[in-house]
Amino acid sequence: MKKIFSAAALAAASFGVTGCATVMNGTSQPVAFQSDPDGAVVKLVSGQSCTTPCQYELKRGKDSMVTYNKDGYQPVSVYIQSRTGGATFGNIIAGGVIGGVIDGSNGASNHLYPSPVYVRLVAVGATGEPVLLDKKGAVISTVAVYNAKVEADVLKGLEEQGLYAAGQAHTAVTGK
Repeated sequence: MKKIFSAAALAAASFGVTGCATVMNGTSQPVAFQSDPDGAVVKLVSGQSCTTPCQYELKRGKDSMVTYNKDGYQPVSVYIQSRTGGATFGNIIAGGVIGGVIDGSNGASNHLYPSPVYVRLVAVGATGEPVLLDKKGAVISTVAVYNAKVEADVLKGLEEQGLYAAGQAHTAVTGK
């Protein structure tokens, strides 16, 4: 009986020192990459690449960037932002400060946006701008407007990860 009680106490204690988001969500998130039209080659700042539609597991707490290339279409890059999840503060209350710190430090309380990263490409020579689409294909924003909103935060995250020196990611996205 003592062994069963000890095992149950150990399990409860170990749950208490891990964050709820870590247990519930994990530290990675599947992110789908889609394009309209399909068949674009996407390359992540980390070096991974695939042809749309495709998917990768990305770290929740890490900002990223992806570039879409397809013959006959303008290349376009999209920032992927790690955002703090809405349940973070509830997690601190329910899981305690230790759980909140763990989830915050390993990124488990974050989510990546946009997800999916779905881009309508623009043909070379055509007018218009590439746009971000939601999972149903509705327009969210132009890529340029979205990137401008999150650029400062994502560039800081990319620099902290050592993936880009100051200015390189901005140049890759804007061409300037």
